[in-house]
Parts: sequence; structure tokens; C-alpha cells
Amino acid sequence: MLFMVIEHFKGRDPKRVYSRFAERGRLMPDGLNYVNSWIEVGMDRCFQVMETDNPILLQEWIKNWGDLVDFEVVPVVTSAEMVELYQRDENEMPF
Repeated sequence: MLFMVIEHFKGRDPKRVYSRFAERGRLMPDGLNYVNSWIEVGMDRCFQVMETDNPILLQEWIKNWGDLVDFEVVPVVTSAEMVELYQRDENEMPF
């Protein structure tokens, strides 16, 4: 499963996050995979795509950063996966 993770830096201060990352890495449990990330121009938020078959691992990772970051997690599928699903059975799409 893919997850869009929106990180809101507490105090709008990413410095502590980047300091911990430099010292300790991503602090991810085995089985949770980092796909890619983007930082908002104003440095208020980070958007990451993470992948795992076990959502509990995502919660373990969030626990490692919860003192510095507030998280919003959205399960997502790729556009290609949605197109495939749509083409497979047009009549059962919810929109």
C-alpha cells in the first residue's frame, strides 16, 4: 500500500527535524519503504510517499517523529493503478 504522508513541522520549524535526520536517519522499521518526498517552498510542510504492506509499521515510524512533527496520512493509489481499475470494470467505479 502507498501512503501520502503530510508532515506539519511543529512550530513551523524544520531545523530540529533535519538535525535528527542527519544524526539518526529516517528511523523507519524494516518493511516500511520511503518512495519520495517534496518540501513546501515555505518549509512548513513535507509531503512524502511511503510504502508498506503493514500499516502498523507506518505508525511505529510516526511515533519516532511525533515530538517534532504532526502527521496527516492518506492511503493512495497511483494514477496508473486507477486507470487500470477503471478500464477493467467501468460500471463499478464510484464516480
